[in-house]
Amino acid sequence: MAIVDIHAHVYPEKISEKAVAATGRFYNVEMSGNGAPEFLAEVNRTTPITHTLICSVATTPKQVASINTFISSSCEDNPTLFGLMAMQQDVKDPEAAIEEGIALGLKGIKIHPDIQQVNLDDDRLMRVYEIAEKKGLPIIMHTGDYRYDFSHPRRMKRVLHEFPNLVVDAAHFGGWSIYDLATEFLEDERCFVDTSSAMMYLGRRRVRELIELYGPDRVMFGSDFPMWDPKREFDFLKSLELPAADFEKITWRNAERFLNMSID
Repeated sequence: MAIVDIHAHVYPEKISEKAVAATGRFYNVEMSGNGAPEFLAEVNRTTPITHTLICSVATTPKQVASINTFISSSCEDNPTLFGLMAMQQDVKDPEAAIEEGIALGLKGIKIHPDIQQVNLDDDRLMRVYEIAEKKGLPIIMHTGDYRYDFSHPRRMKRVLHEFPNLVVDAAHFGGWSIYDLATEFLEDERCFVDTSSAMMYLGRRRVRELIELYGPDRVMFGSDFPMWDPKREFDFLKSLELPAADFEKITWRNAERFLNMSID
């Protein structure tokens, strides 16, 4: 059986320490590791995790192509990795950029409204979602932050209603740091959610409650490496002692559905 980490960030080794430090400052957390793909692979060898979906966030249009080339190259070097393409709201021709990402073998798109300083439902991103829906590309969107309004779950709800066939992972149980508020907007929606940057904050009882509330068919395991140690995150999920069928969905089968691909 495969074990899939659906949410991990990586950076080129020459800038990984700087990028990880910046992320740590943004979230005021102590990071786990240096963020290089090689380090992630080394960590995963100590876990049952068999595959990881990797991404990186573009903060300027010119970063998109280089990030996508880096993610694609990292996946070519390590068959346990598959990747998402970066996208940024000011890219002049998003369809061409997305086509380039597809040609590189990337499986979907990563958007982080808070770091990119753009509303999740901004018209520029709505064009990206339109293209993604047309091409059948899934999107992982950072959702929720008590400090900002960019990624508020109500904005996610608008996107889901505007694009009913768009496949979305509203990351961090639908609302990082505002988990309870997220359920008010997303409980009855059809998006996926993931466990990344949530479980250690919430504790076992609340995580079980959220899995039950969203339903095990919608939840995917994610570590948010290098913010969190994938082994520790997996061990926490396993400690919930979920029914075997639910555990399999969260760690594998839902990722297959999200990515529309077989993983073994």
